[in-house]
Amino acid sequence: MMDIEIVTAGQMYRYFLRQVVVVGDGRRPARTPLHEAQEEAGFPTGRWKGCRLAVLGLTAGEEVTEQQLRNLFGERRRHPYADQIEADRLAKGDPPKKAWKAGALGRRVKVTGFDLVFRPQPTIYLLWALGDDETRKVIEAAHERAIERVLEWIEDEVAVIRYGKDGIYRDRPPGGLVAARFRHYEARSGMPLLHDHLMLSVKGQRLDGKWGSVHSEALFENTVATSALYNETVAAEVCEALGPATEPRIVTAGRRPAMEIAGVPHELIRWTASRREQIAACLEDLEHEYVTAVDDDGNLKFAPEVSEQARAKLNQIAAKMTRPPKQQARPLAQLRERWKASAVLSSGAAVDVINSLLERARAAAAAIRARVTAVVDVALEAVDVTAMVFVMNKDGFFHRRHLLAEASRHLALVLRGRRREPILDGRIVDAAIAAHCLDISEPKTLRGRMPVHRFYTARWSLADPPAYRRPPDAEPRTGSGPPAPGRPRGPGTRPACPWNRGSGTSRASRSSTTARSSPPPFSPTGCEPRAAPAAPCTTTSWRTSRPRCSSSSSSRSRTPTPSPGRRST
Repeated sequence: MMDIEIVTAGQMYRYFLRQVVVVGDGRRPARTPLHEAQEEAGFPTGRWKGCRLAVLGLTAGEEVTEQQLRNLFGERRRHPYADQIEADRLAKGDPPKKAWKAGALGRRVKVTGFDLVFRPQPTIYLLWALGDDETRKVIEAAHERAIERVLEWIEDEVAVIRYGKDGIYRDRPPGGLVAARFRHYEARSGMPLLHDHLMLSVKGQRLDGKWGSVHSEALFENTVATSALYNETVAAEVCEALGPATEPRIVTAGRRPAMEIAGVPHELIRWTASRREQIAACLEDLEHEYVTAVDDDGNLKFAPEVSEQARAKLNQIAAKMTRPPKQQARPLAQLRERWKASAVLSSGAAVDVINSLLERARAAAAAIRARVTAVVDVALEAVDVTAMVFVMNKDGFFHRRHLLAEASRHLALVLRGRRREPILDGRIVDAAIAAHCLDISEPKTLRGRMPVHRFYTARWSLADPPAYRRPPDAEPRTGSGPPAPGRPRGPGTRPACPWNRGSGTSRASRSSTTARSSPPPFSPTGCEPRAAPAAPCTTTSWRTSRPRCSSSSSSRSRTPTPSPGRRST
């Protein structure tokens, strides 16, 4: 998954310098260079990533120095080589003010970057921690490829630079972005946790060549979609490279299952989840205080029940309250020896199981692929994705990014670790919007008329949803996985629709306002979906000239037409 934090100049940058760049407990002897401190700790040095490196005189994979970080993310908020540029200009006779401006990247801003933290699923980093050295290297390479794929997607589809009055103009950074990657090996609890910190610079170049700042709201809005894309990509990379497959695992009752490597015992996952248990215990106490808190008059301060939004906030508070200090850094070889010994003693898994995790995962993958056929039908997947987003979002309203996140999750469930073409999720979303979504946007601003900010709802009512199934002679797409509660599923049928799992009743009354203007999703014959209305408005202020974007956007715009007869009601 992926988490995101803002990096600001001042205290926040110094915190990241101590806790992210300098690994371990952050203690570094005075006047010790960053490179030496990282080598002594046994951790890899930071590396530059992104497509905008050449403009700044950097190259992909080049080592990150402390001076470069301080210039780009720290107090100065300037070019990574600003000191050298300023010295060269002064040597040529330029006045000090002009020499200083030569090393600036646009105007000074408070937010200097974003810390994107990528960590794979627990079963993946368990294979990485307890497997042999070759397995470790393959998983690290797959993890890095997944991060690069996600960074490309952020550059092409998410990042925007606003300028003009009220940010009326928005450009994709034509040359991409700049990021510094730092790899860590363990969690604060000392358990294995392969994760990378990608410090993404807020600075980007506009089409006119001037430097601007990436809009933070766009990154935060797409956090879920970015996380879903990374989860799907890293699992597919690991499975294609090593031979395992994925299977759904229920983490929290009533929530979507997580896709994990099949064959890895769940005892090992619980062995690494000591922090989760601490957070859960603290969260229970905080929720009790929340629902029983009263004011001076004896009235309840908050709601008598904890909402999802309040629970998310309380969970963040519980995580901070139970957060242990970082331990002293150790080389990876020592950590792997300690982890294996701890797993043998404390996890409850047998020694032979721990020593043969990859073989067990490959055997489980062979069994899964023998009974599960991965068939992706864009028209059918569009129905599933629309239905899930419609039910899970409040009042059935959603944006395109919600569909895109659900499409990645859905493809991960269907493909079970197989690779897919990069634009497949976009094709599913386009098909869903064209055939099953109703544009209910009432934009009053230029921003609201942009496609990424348009508002949708499904073209059916939760009180009377359509039912879909594959024809009896169709090849079954999946043959495994538990049926929906109370709905036994035979071979060859589609998984039960999410709206039939008991959630429609509670939302039916709320969906009446949504459904009153929605036409029926099908024609009277019940065979072909109605055509979606044309998009009422587009904007011309969104400009891009990146070659990579043009090819991907053109392929995304091709919406496949569902073939008649593939579905029945």
